[in-house]
Amino acid sequence: MSKASSSLIMKQYAALRDPKTKLASFQVELKDDDIYTWIVYIFMLDKDSLYYGGIFRAEMVFPIDYPFSPPRFRFLTPVYHPNVYPTGELCISILHSGEDETSGEAAAERWSPAQTAESVLLSILSLLEDPNPNSPANIDAGVDFRNNMERYKQKVLQTVENSKETLPAGIEFPSEDQTAQTEPETFSDEDDYWWDSAAEDDYDEDLSVDNE
Repeated sequence: MSKASSSLIMKQYAALRDPKTKLASFQVELKDDDIYTWIVYIFMLDKDSLYYGGIFRAEMVFPIDYPFSPPRFRFLTPVYHPNVYPTGELCISILHSGEDETSGEAAAERWSPAQTAESVLLSILSLLEDPNPNSPANIDAGVDFRNNMERYKQKVLQTVENSKETLPAGIEFPSEDQTAQTEPETFSDEDDYWWDSAAEDDYDEDLSVDNE
């Protein structure tokens, strides 16, 4: 286990749970007290979205070499959406790493170590609210979105209703007072925002051990 990656993940986890910095659209918890595996609840707060009112549970798994490789993300709650596979995985550029000229994705859209857990979640939220039917992961949802919007809407509304069933205790849709979201933190080029100095020292130690 890399001390540097665990320190960085812990820092990002704490920011998403801190009342001063967390975003109302997300609630994160650790699965089995493992900092590398999160349970994420996404609250659909946009009243103009078809998915408004939905509470979608997902799992986010971080690799040992994070942030140099992206986390894996999959919905545990079924989501009827053109860009969500029936298995719960997503078709989204930010979770793709490396260079692939045949993918049709711009390099700037793919994963880079400058990304964070928060930026991933915000990208996923944006995708849910604004589907891309040109890159369908769920063929049926993609066809409905393009050719039968009324049927698509009905299936989405059923998805939203189903998402509210069997939620664990303590998971509730935010009230109006709770939905005033904090602006995402921004960093200058000079800021060392991947990890603090202690985590950076741990990372150097990991490299020296690996090279022995």
